[in-house]
Amino acid sequence: MEYFSNLKAKLIYVFRIPDAAHSDCLKIGEATFDDGNITLPPNSSVLNKAAKARIDQYTKTAGITYELLYTEIAIFVRDGRIAAVNDKEIHDVLLRSGIKRKVFDKVNGANEWFCCDLETAKRAITAVKEGRKALHNSEISVGQSPIVFRPEQREAIDKTLKQFKRGNQMLWNAKMRFGKTLSALQVVKERGDFLRVLILTHRPVVDAGWFEDFGKIFYDNDEYAYGSKTNGDSFTSLERRARLGECRYVYFASMQDLRGSELVGGNFDKNNDVFSTPWNLIIVDEAHEGTQTELGKAVMAELTKEKTKVLRLSGTPFNLLDDYKEEEIFTWDYVMEQRAKAEWDLIHPGDHNPYAGLPRLNIYTYDLGRLMNQFADEDIAFNFREFFRTNDNGEFIHRSHVENFLNLLTKTDEESMYPFANKRYRDIFRHTLWMLPGVKSAKALAAMLRNHPVFGLFEVVNVAGDGDEEEANEEALRKVEKAIGPDPDKTRTITLSCGRLTTGVSVKPWTGIFMLSGSFNTAASAYMQAIFRVQTPATINGRVKEDCYVFDFAPDRTLKVLAETAKISTKVGKQTSTERQQLGEFLNFCPIISIEGSQMKQLNTEHMLQQLKRVYVERVVQHGFEDGYLYNDELMRLTDVDLQEFKELKGIIGQTKAMARANEVDVNKQGLTNEEYEEKERLEKKKKKELTEEEKVRLEELKKKKKVKEDAISILRGISIRMPLMIYGAKVENEDEELTIDNFTSLIDPQSWEEFMPKGVTKQRFNAFKKYYDPDIFTAAAKRIRQMARAADRFSIEERIGRIAAIFATFRNPDKETVLTPWRVVNLHMSDCLGGYTFFNEDFSETIEEPRFVDRGDVTADVFSVDSHLLEINSKSGLYPLYLAYNVYRSLLSNEMFSPETLEEYQTIWDKAVAENIFVICKTPMAKAITRRTLLGFRKGKTNMWAPEDLINKIKNQPELFIKKVQDLIGKNVKINAIVGNPPYQVMASGDANGSDPVYHLFIDLAAKLGERSTLIHPARFLFKAGKTPKDWNEKMLNDPHFKIVDYWVDSSFVFPGVSITGGIAVSLTDKSKEFGKIGFFSAYPVLHSLVQKVNVSANNSFSTIVGPRELYRLTEALYKEQPQLEGRQSKGHQFSMGANIFSVFPELFHTSKPDDDAKYVQVFGRINNQRGFMWCKEAYVSMAENLHRYKVVISKADGAAGIVGNPIPARILGKIEVLYPDVAYTDTFIGIGAFSHESYAIACQKYLQTKFARTMLGTIKVTQDNSKELWSNVPLQDFTENSDIDWSKNVAEIDAQLYAKYNLSDEEITFIESMIKAM
Repeated sequence: MEYFSNLKAKLIYVFRIPDAAHSDCLKIGEATFDDGNITLPPNSSVLNKAAKARIDQYTKTAGITYELLYTEIAIFVRDGRIAAVNDKEIHDVLLRSGIKRKVFDKVNGANEWFCCDLETAKRAITAVKEGRKALHNSEISVGQSPIVFRPEQREAIDKTLKQFKRGNQMLWNAKMRFGKTLSALQVVKERGDFLRVLILTHRPVVDAGWFEDFGKIFYDNDEYAYGSKTNGDSFTSLERRARLGECRYVYFASMQDLRGSELVGGNFDKNNDVFSTPWNLIIVDEAHEGTQTELGKAVMAELTKEKTKVLRLSGTPFNLLDDYKEEEIFTWDYVMEQRAKAEWDLIHPGDHNPYAGLPRLNIYTYDLGRLMNQFADEDIAFNFREFFRTNDNGEFIHRSHVENFLNLLTKTDEESMYPFANKRYRDIFRHTLWMLPGVKSAKALAAMLRNHPVFGLFEVVNVAGDGDEEEANEEALRKVEKAIGPDPDKTRTITLSCGRLTTGVSVKPWTGIFMLSGSFNTAASAYMQAIFRVQTPATINGRVKEDCYVFDFAPDRTLKVLAETAKISTKVGKQTSTERQQLGEFLNFCPIISIEGSQMKQLNTEHMLQQLKRVYVERVVQHGFEDGYLYNDELMRLTDVDLQEFKELKGIIGQTKAMARANEVDVNKQGLTNEEYEEKERLEKKKKKELTEEEKVRLEELKKKKKVKEDAISILRGISIRMPLMIYGAKVENEDEELTIDNFTSLIDPQSWEEFMPKGVTKQRFNAFKKYYDPDIFTAAAKRIRQMARAADRFSIEERIGRIAAIFATFRNPDKETVLTPWRVVNLHMSDCLGGYTFFNEDFSETIEEPRFVDRGDVTADVFSVDSHLLEINSKSGLYPLYLAYNVYRSLLSNEMFSPETLEEYQTIWDKAVAENIFVICKTPMAKAITRRTLLGFRKGKTNMWAPEDLINKIKNQPELFIKKVQDLIGKNVKINAIVGNPPYQVMASGDANGSDPVYHLFIDLAAKLGERSTLIHPARFLFKAGKTPKDWNEKMLNDPHFKIVDYWVDSSFVFPGVSITGGIAVSLTDKSKEFGKIGFFSAYPVLHSLVQKVNVSANNSFSTIVGPRELYRLTEALYKEQPQLEGRQSKGHQFSMGANIFSVFPELFHTSKPDDDAKYVQVFGRINNQRGFMWCKEAYVSMAENLHRYKVVISKADGAAGIVGNPIPARILGKIEVLYPDVAYTDTFIGIGAFSHESYAIACQKYLQTKFARTMLGTIKVTQDNSKELWSNVPLQDFTENSDIDWSKNVAEIDAQLYAKYNLSDEEITFIESMIKAM
């Protein structure tokens, strides 16, 4: 017996099998050998012998002949260490490089075969030894040649390259199958200087497509590398190589992954490196998806740096066009494509037509609302959701109606226009896509189709699944392709979907799509994305698909969407001859056929133009009255008197955000007649040097005229955006007579008018401006809002809630005083604190079909019991009571002995919850009416609501009386299980005071007095001891063990879009039955907690001890004694102040150079013409301060642009830091630090403040623009002399390293500081 070494050297082998099945692939494996020589060359006899011995083990028994092509020792040396390659690492490199695996044995996993040549395999071995995750493009030996771009693709590339020379954004409005991926990557290649390119998409499944196209563009270029989580190189490797100058790179990331990051409000600490990367270009694929949500906007804001270029790609960017100028948009739409197809043969006779395979769309509409009028709806032409509604057993509630519908489609009739009425039609529509309202309806319809005498001949493929997760798209596509099979002429399929396979996929055999879902409000983008699925070019058994078909059963919806699409894609507006021509062209290439009974009618331009009026109204509603179509042509004829009135109105409400809706011709033509607009366009197209002097003058005149209307609309916006909410809640008996612009003021009570309208806009003043509103559009839009609310009453409780929430999503936040809490935030707030059923997914980015239950244990059980009493403390919209009522309703429903069957029975249970469990306080009668509308709609029912006069004054000055009134509303000694809401935040300061005074703290206190448990959403400044809330109140809350912060957002716009609230927003929970522990020090970041505890600054060792107070330097009485004529220059109480404008207030006191007289002078540091500078002033006129004759450091008293920790990332925290010499004072713009005897000490202090460490410690408390003394208490004081333990002669980065070591900071803490704080 002898011992054998169990450590053997390893080798890699490559072989092929010379038969047809294996002709395109090689196998890469590994083996061991006994020879101890690890320097053997490739293909040496020892290696070959060992490889053959291993291969023989699994080929000899099967009698397989093979050819050994290559062997190489697996051992290598990297970074001074010996390591070995394994075959799996080589396989991974090949896969990440886009090399396809060939699988012969799915059962036993024989999957080491790859479709590549020997040279590629050898390079993969080398790549692993070099530590690379993927091959360079040029290392993949496949036959590739340059892409030949079509003329429109070339135009998009060239226009983008040109635009990126002068701007940072570009939008490609290019229909599906344009070739956006290849063309966008060509932009990267031709530009050549983008070091880091990010591809961002809402659909991670398209990574493979981008990777494949990357190879087609960069096959001959090793300068660029590709990476993602599944293809190419890893981000870490790409970034390392880029920093070393080894490559430029393109990295693919998904919006879903990024929006889950803590940096943008998600729940996970990830992707910080991606967010901190200085991207040169971001390509947003399918930009209309996911990027316009608040989370999506937060992701984009975090990724986009100052010089980042952004290229957005979309086939349906209807929600994006408003944000782009004309020169920033490239358009290639369906009409352009079909026109190019038609014109090609005329221009290029005999040449191959690249557009020949693109089928023509034909749209057929059937009015099911007329055939089955019980499902017609005043809000939508046909109520698909109700029609296809299922019961708890998954069966159609309206089974007989659905069966009749299927029979209608298949009723045998050679003359019928229904798509399955005869054999010829059934052959044309062998493979179709059917869009359904939801997962349950798809499942029920699949079962019914399989049992149908005609549709039973088709294989029904239900890809709706359990939901519409995008990741499942690939699996769904495989199911469809498998059902269709290799020969589509031998199979018949119907694919059922409620969202899957409508974006980013192509199923060539589909010839028709059935639109059996959606509503009048269906977004044009979603509709067009879906119908273009069937326009995929296809040649099946030698036959070319020249036409494809859309079957829509809600004609009003069809016309609205297509009218909007035609209008947007051709930029038409109201009815002119040009617009008629453009719409006619659209209908020529996309005929719309209306089927009524046996009658067939092709719609013409007149039908479409009639439909446009509804489109205008819908736009006004969906934009919350923030839309140019709301106004009439009076704005084109403003007189000097009118302009003066607008100037006065602007002074009252301030000019609000101007609109830039690129697709609204009337707004683009602001103030110009059609002739003037065309004249202006003609002049603008000319190069400047070609314009005559007269033309230059004329162009300026036309531009000014355009600006007049832009400004007028911008000012009116401040009034207009407040109208929809009041229209929604108004009590109206006769809508035809009362819902008019002339009657609008009479609908609103005086108290509510004052609350909802801008301060100073009285009813009388409003009446002076109502002449600028289009009365027809206003009335139609007002009716539409109420029509939507009324229609919601006819739906199930859950769907009604969804529709009410959708109405509120169109309303705008007028100002900080009137902030409407979005339905998403209501759900997030309530589910985080109280639990219950929420209508959103887990990251609150999207609504879900069925509410999900969030269990907060005994809290949820107590709050939503059938006998609970719940109070909303300041209802503006009724959305908080809506959430509460729904959860009590669910409890009542579960207690019912018999399940309700009719809508009326469900509504009875709902009404019981509203009447017995929900109590509401409103600030105004209108808020009360709005809340009632939200809870009960237009139905009768009991509510428990109170709208006291002057709510805030009562709470402020009569809290006990207010509590008694609330008890009268709910019942004396009745337990309130929870108090919730979004209280008023502030009121205008009274008397001589400036700004606004907070009031939200009064509501927090009131809620705590009213009940045991309360949860409110409110400003967070007090958590950092900032703002105007009383200091003792701040301390009380921070030390209350029953009070805690559940959610905090440093950026308030994440919660309230478009609203900036300094210090962020918090959700707090008070529960007297629970011990949470006192907050003490609050921070949104746990790392800051550990830093504060670790650094442990005592009161005596705090930097705040050397920070000076505000207004340290003052003017003296000596000034007014010597020059009494200067009294009165400054207001009473401020006559001694040295404010920011002191130099201009007293120009005779301050001199740019020192006067040549006997008086003693000092310099004063301040702002001169908005720049920092020094002026000379008599020393006797400036008060003496400890640091006047010493060196000191000064910073701005306030600096909003510097940011706070977390907003932005990275943030500066402090602005510019200056060292001032002795005999220099400073104005109130600045705060002084220290009084140093030596300049070197002041410079050391300056360097300290420039360190990331010091600014982070300041940021533990600083959440506003203020830099006042008390905010520095967590910053440790240092010794700035030569005896210090810190070497102040080093640079700032080295000083930071010393401070990290001094305070023993962990790697995590250092990484946090380095990533969150910007270098100075």
